[in-house]
Amino acid sequence: MAFSVHVNIERCTGCGNCVVACPVNALELYTLDPVTREKIYTVKDGKSVSLDFRAELCAGCGVCVGACPYKVIRLSGKGELPEAARTAA
Repeated sequence: MAFSVHVNIERCTGCGNCVVACPVNALELYTLDPVTREKIYTVKDGKSVSLDFRAELCAGCGVCVGACPYKVIRLSGKGELPEAARTAA
């Protein structure tokens, strides 16, 4: 099983802390130009924020989770406890 990053994009502000913190460059934060649909790498008001995650690069370190000041990132995959084990602990 590979690692995956789950982001609540509704609450994400696009601050970019997770992208900067990621030691393996597995995250890419951008907005889309509404006319050309090209990627813009500075987040601007009124445009949707997109966060691309490259699972093949993710080391599962969780640095992105710790770097998010809004706690909207969750990491799952290898080493994760099943839900039943987490609630029993």
